[in-house]
Parts: sequence; structure tokens; C-alpha cells
Amino acid sequence: QDPGGQCPRLPLLTTRPSPNGFTAAASPGSGARSPFDRQLKRKQKNWAALQPEPAKYDYLREEVGGRVADRVYDIARTFPLALDVGCGSGYIAQYLNKEAVEKLFQVDMAENALKNTMETEIPTVSVVADEEFLPFKEDTFDLVVSSLSLHWVNDLPKAFREIHQVLKPDGVFIGAMFGGETLYELRCSLQLAELEREGGFSPHISPFTDVTDVGHLLGRAGFNTLTVDTDEIQVNYPGMFEVMEDLQGMGESNCSWNRKPILHRETMLAAAAIYQEMYGSNDGSVPATFQIYYMIGWKFQESQARPAQRGSATVSLGDLAKINAFISGEKK
Repeated sequence: QDPGGQCPRLPLLTTRPSPNGFTAAASPGSGARSPFDRQLKRKQKNWAALQPEPAKYDYLREEVGGRVADRVYDIARTFPLALDVGCGSGYIAQYLNKEAVEKLFQVDMAENALKNTMETEIPTVSVVADEEFLPFKEDTFDLVVSSLSLHWVNDLPKAFREIHQVLKPDGVFIGAMFGGETLYELRCSLQLAELEREGGFSPHISPFTDVTDVGHLLGRAGFNTLTVDTDEIQVNYPGMFEVMEDLQGMGESNCSWNRKPILHRETMLAAAAIYQEMYGSNDGSVPATFQIYYMIGWKFQESQARPAQRGSATVSLGDLAKINAFISGEKK
């Protein structure tokens, strides 16, 4: 791994930094254009990586990272050069082997996360960079993966275009990101408590992309042969405060420009009671739902298989009802 994290001598890297370092939004006044404070998100992730037991909060990222790796193995080929966008501590890399990926570049905006990457048998190079401004030349990678990172970018269409640009023709992007139903229990409980105690509410859970939009954005970025599917992971906690503690330990605290900086103690206690009343289980625990979107998209190449033209079929689907009679006749 490159200890400096910048890899200045590698020819596949370009000097294309973010206009404002690691943040695309320079001030709260730009929140209408850029919903997230990227500089704050970088600090949150760096803080989480420096905690005494950061692995204690990695259970969700490791689970989703393994599922992304499974999708890599579903493709029967070896990828000479791959890129992990928003890699964190290497939640995908730990599940990959040299038969799947020969060399892996790991990119994250939090340098402390890259200092604590997990062991893997694949040769890796660590690069500190923003997901919205990938510092690589066009047509560089055979595979790009990303797990639970892209929901914090300010310009998701641009991020998809950046990924498409660095892929080689016939390269594939395999990603996972949080969906719109993520943490709906926590969101509803906080909103109801604020309405009751303070007469209004502000967003405490960051906005997420809808599943229908993901496919459209991937298509607009130039990807084809798209696959988008959803899954839900439900984790049980002793109470609402443990949910929030784990989110902070994951580096997933809210970083929206329009977030409310302080929640009053009475409102928090009311939200915890509402959470328990509305969603609590018989054993006293409360669930937290994480909706995950998994996406696969390919960069076009002439040799790729394409769907036949509309109306070119020679067999009607209605003839499938006669297949049993046809097979019986063949046996006779």
C-alpha cells in the first residue's frame, strides 16, 4: 500500500482535485445546491476510524461488502485492475481473492479509514480522494465496486459518470447504497417527538435516493445491461439510543446542511419512548431497518451481447403451452 495515499508517480492517476478540497459545498448557504457537508462527513468518518474498537460497528458494512463480493464472483472472469470507491476499511476487499481481482485500488475521503484497512490477499493501493472527483484517467479499470458510500455524495449523477468514465469498455460497476426506507423507524419516532414537544420538526435522517431513480441515473451516465435489486437488513437493538450510538460509530451521523444541531433532552426521551411503543418487540428490543440497493451496470463495447430487435422473434410465447405435447411426441 502507498503510505502517502496520493500515489503521485502512477501514470493512471491524474491531478483533478475537488474545487474545495474534500467538499463540494463551501458553506451552509450552498445547501440548496449541495445537500451534504462533505467536510463534516470526512471528519465523522475519520473520527469513527480512530475509536478504540472501530470493528465493533463494522457488522453492517461487512455484511453488505460480502454481498457485493458475491456479485463479483457471479461474473466468470478475472479482473486485472479494480477500484473500490468509498472503500472505508476494505469491507469488500477482504472477501475477494486473486482469482477474481489481480490488483485493487482503494479510494476513500477519510485517510484514517485507509490507515486501518483489513488484510486481503490482493495487492492494494490506497488513495485519498473524494468519490465525486476520482483522480484517474479514462478507461483505466476493468471493475469498479462501491459499498454504502454513494448515499453521501452531493451529485450522484456526476459520481456515476465519473465511475463510467474510469471504466474500460466492457468493464462493470457493482455497487450498493442505502435506500429510501432506511431507518424509517428512527425517522418517524424523532419527527413525532419533535411535533409533540417543539411544535415542528427538522430532518435528522439524511435523504435517500428512490430505487426507480437509481436505474435512470445509471442509464443517463452511459451504463447498459442494468440490474437493480433491493434488500432489507433488520438489526435489533436494546433501544433507540443504542441505534444512534452505532450510527455514530459507523460514521453515519447526519451531515445535511439543514440538520438541526441540537436535540433537547426531553425530545430525545420522548422519541425513545415512541420508538419502543410503535416498533418494540416482546423481548424489549427495537428494530432498525436498512434498505439496500444493489446495482450492476456495464460500459458499452461492440462485442457485448445485445437484445434482439423488437418484432424479430420467430416463436410466439403462446406456443409455450404446446411444449409438453411436443416433448411427448419426441419421446414416442
